Amino acid sequence: MITVAGIFNSYVDASRAVGNLRSAGVPEDRINLLAPGTQLDELEKDVPTTETEQPGMGKALGGAVGGALGVAGGLHMGAAAASLFVPGVGPILAAGIAGAALLGLGGAATGALAGDTIEDAFSEGMPHDELYVYEDALRRGRSVVIAFVEDETARDAAREVLSQAGAESLDAARDEWWVGLRDAEQEEYVKAGGDFNADEAAFRKGFEASLHPQVRGSSYEEARERLQKRHGEACTADAFRRGYERGCRYHQQLQEKYKS
Repeated sequence: MITVAGIFNSYVDASRAVGNLRSAGVPEDRINLLAPGTQLDELEKDVPTTETEQPGMGKALGGAVGGALGVAGGLHMGAAAASLFVPGVGPILAAGIAGAALLGLGGAATGALAGDTIEDAFSEGMPHDELYVYEDALRRGRSVVIAFVEDETARDAAREVLSQAGAESLDAARDEWWVGLRDAEQEEYVKAGGDFNADEAAFRKGFEASLHPQVRGSSYEEARERLQKRHGEACTADAFRRGYERGCRYHQQLQEKYKS
């Protein structure tokens, strides 16, 4: 599977993009919509649920790990709607189980796949590297649409649909996220005697590496083997390590801020 994603400033535009993706031939069970908020009714206005869904089953239970989607067995991913709490992000509305799984709620959500798992269905296409970008967008009040397609032709078509609906590119969102952090990180780095202008690329790479789901919450030493596999010798640079450690602190602060 290939992932195509777009970030929208308004829920209305994101909802329109979902409809346009359906019209373009993307199967409903491969489209996911994530939006900030707590009112499931708003999401259900635009995202259909099945007639077999039990009353109240569309709402999540909440909790430290987001709780369960609680949808009836056999629902398609695109048909499952839930209100969830995501640690480090806050309350969100989710339509599509794959989107919920990406945010770390897969164990609770996969029951609706009738025996299959999110990992089996979408493991090759799940955009874990961009997860922190989506989370930042949701914290900023933006909505995210994620679709899974079969090939590059379908990818290009889906990207065009999202762009026409007003989507911001992931590269632009990623750069905006870093701009919001850069000055403070530069100040800390320079205080410690580093040359931020020379080391920024390696530092940022380490910072972003710390936010990958495989290593979140792990110290540099604990994550070193995984980092070596993903980044090679680049992860041994002092600037990378310092960026990783600062990224861990950033993630911890977000967890503390949004845990209640």
